[in-house]
Amino acid sequence: MTVNDPGYLIHQQWMSRALELARLAGEAGEVPVAAVIVDANGNAIACAENRKERDNDPTAHAEILAIRAAGKALKNWHLGQCTLYVTLEPCPMCAGAIVLARLKLLVYGADDPKTGAIRTVANIPDSACSNHRLPVLGGILESACRQQLQSWFAYRRQK
Repeated sequence: MTVNDPGYLIHQQWMSRALELARLAGEAGEVPVAAVIVDANGNAIACAENRKERDNDPTAHAEILAIRAAGKALKNWHLGQCTLYVTLEPCPMCAGAIVLARLKLLVYGADDPKTGAIRTVANIPDSACSNHRLPVLGGILESACRQQLQSWFAYRRQK
């Protein structure tokens, strides 16, 4: 997929929405990561941001919350016609949930060199333990996603 591909522009649009949600999470004291799930008709059916601090819940990652909301919206845990957009490469927990939800496509922004479980540190979707082969598109608005995270962490370190 190239920058001139119409599909690329759609991916940028949804990633921009996720970046806005991530900004709001950061302002609320959360690591600024957010997710948007889009159905087969191109409609956002679930949006979520990290809520670990606010909910005192170690599983309250944006991806998990968005998957739960999408399942409820569709009244089906099987999200095979949906695309998940997330600003940061998912961790092992989220990668497992994404595979189990049977998503059609995962699109993420920045690689996570510490806990990325899609391509960077581990590759859960392509591992022998995966029961679903997940198409993945990484690097959409990568610089903006990375900059948002780096700025947030730099600000937190100064405090």
